[in-house]
Amino acid sequence: MPISRKYIRKYWKPFSAAVAFLTLEALCDLMLPTLMSKIIDVGVAGKQMDYVWRVGGIMLLVTALGALSASVRNVISSHVSQKFGAELRSDLFRKIQSLSFENIDRFDRASLVTRLTNDVTQVQMFVNGLMRVFVKAPLLCIGSLIMAARLNPPLSVILAVVVPFVGILIAINMKVGFPYFIKVQQALDRVNGIMREYLSGVRVVKAFNRFDYEVGKFGGANEEYRSRSVKAMRVMSAFNPAITLTVNFGIVAVLWLGGLRVDQGQMQAGHIIAFVNYMTQILFSLMLISMVFNMFVRARASAGRIGEIFAEDNTMTVQIPASAAAASATASSADEPVSGKQAGTRPGGAHAGTQPGPLSGTIAAGQAAAPGAVADPAACREGFTAAGRNPDAAPSAPPAGGSVEFENVTFSYEGTSGEPVLKGITFSCGPGQTVGIIGSTGSGKSTLVSLIPRFYDAVSGTVRVNGADVRELEPSRLREKIAVVPQKTVLFTGTVADNLRWGKEDASPEEMEHAARMAEAHEFIAASPEGYETRLGQGGVNFSGGQKQRLSIARAIVRKPEILILDDCTSAVDAATEARIKDALKKYAEGLTCLLIAQRITSVMDADKIVVLDHGEIVGSGTHDELLGSCRVYWEIFQSQMGKEVG
Repeated sequence: MPISRKYIRKYWKPFSAAVAFLTLEALCDLMLPTLMSKIIDVGVAGKQMDYVWRVGGIMLLVTALGALSASVRNVISSHVSQKFGAELRSDLFRKIQSLSFENIDRFDRASLVTRLTNDVTQVQMFVNGLMRVFVKAPLLCIGSLIMAARLNPPLSVILAVVVPFVGILIAINMKVGFPYFIKVQQALDRVNGIMREYLSGVRVVKAFNRFDYEVGKFGGANEEYRSRSVKAMRVMSAFNPAITLTVNFGIVAVLWLGGLRVDQGQMQAGHIIAFVNYMTQILFSLMLISMVFNMFVRARASAGRIGEIFAEDNTMTVQIPASAAAASATASSADEPVSGKQAGTRPGGAHAGTQPGPLSGTIAAGQAAAPGAVADPAACREGFTAAGRNPDAAPSAPPAGGSVEFENVTFSYEGTSGEPVLKGITFSCGPGQTVGIIGSTGSGKSTLVSLIPRFYDAVSGTVRVNGADVRELEPSRLREKIAVVPQKTVLFTGTVADNLRWGKEDASPEEMEHAARMAEAHEFIAASPEGYETRLGQGGVNFSGGQKQRLSIARAIVRKPEILILDDCTSAVDAATEARIKDALKKYAEGLTCLLIAQRITSVMDADKIVVLDHGEIVGSGTHDELLGSCRVYWEIFQSQMGKEVG
């Protein structure tokens, strides 16, 4: 399995040291049968006990040297393989983080977890086996063949038959076993997916008393994983007895033919023992090769799955404005043009293109490079590399302000070929304005605001922030100006303060308290035994839904953004608390642009502008009073929520 230049440069010294100790160990193993034959043919046959003691002492020293070499080699190989696995796992995690939402949506979440854990472990185990036995096995096999041939060339004919036959068995083993391990990893994906789904929805499972159903579903996936694993191991294991049987037939043939030659005086008894020992070493080395190739088959399947992630081209691109591109082309006409996914663009992720990486190249002869190709992990981040980039070609961050503008925007999660989720969206939001977005469930409200921080890019049309097309801005710099409170509250394991500092890493206690007060969260935080140092369980399980939403709002306020997006984030908050949050935000939000998505009409009726969505289209825009008289959809929402109260 090829290793990238990065790892070769980093680990070539310890790898070479491991190979050196491994070679010394193999040489020691090769010397022992010859020394044994001399003890038998010279010392025992000639009754020379001094010779027996002398050569026996040499054998002990050789054995000790081989054992010491093996110990050092094991230490080095363990250290290198563990470091390699840790770095590969980190590189893969950084690559996943650098991908856009569109890229991530192409993979099942459970599959990403499996690739990040089990698949990396399989590759790591292969690297460990490579350094431990894969180099030693060929040395031991070839060395034993040479030593056996020197002892008795006629008996070497047996080796000429046995070794190629075993090699054919190993090749068939690899070819047959590879598809099975692909299916094993896919079955493991399903097991992880069901477990992940159960853990995230355990309250719903218990509330609906669906425990038996979930147990059955998990049991089915687990049984499929077991069945596929058994099939794979059955196929792989079936060849080991065949290899052992073949070599043992060879040993029997050596003993029979050797006995005849000894009886005829053409061979010494010690040579037969040495020859059999070399045959045993050949068997051992071939079994090692078979074992490592079994590991290789698993690692090859896992490396291909890891390579799919690394080979994923980031769909998030930064467009160079036409004027800047023309100026840049004029200024650098002598240089080679920077290639991108399309004219006038440059890759938004550092992995686009054909940079070498941790598992670049092919895993076996004839295999396409793309599935195993890995882009340079050093550049795995959402920011953009400076290589091939004119710093004046595109703005790195939006100008100050806070304006948001949608111009004839169409969007589909499937790209240009999919059914549009948003169609012809056009509206604007000036600096300091509050715009409410309302509509029925599935009308595209959350999708619309996700285009502002470039979680996704529009299929057509333009989204502008502070007058700049968001596609001309680096996502990481754009998002520094924006704070998002998502519809589904996400809190992280740690303290309350740790979660609030997600908005601003260096936030002071005063800033966090101020934000918490505006989000109506300070009271329940202060009531906790440890205040802002209260630890949250995974996902904030020790807080209620409304409390988690208020913490999420406080986290966004701590960021002090120019644009604040509130995506139906007060659905679990009572009306009185919501009103206090709105009043606090009004005072805080002077000069702050706020886009407020809500299901309740009372949440948006005081906004400067309200945008009404229906089936992905804007069907109304204006103030509350204007929409009551001009937009039927808004009127129906008003009547359904407020009609009874008005009546």
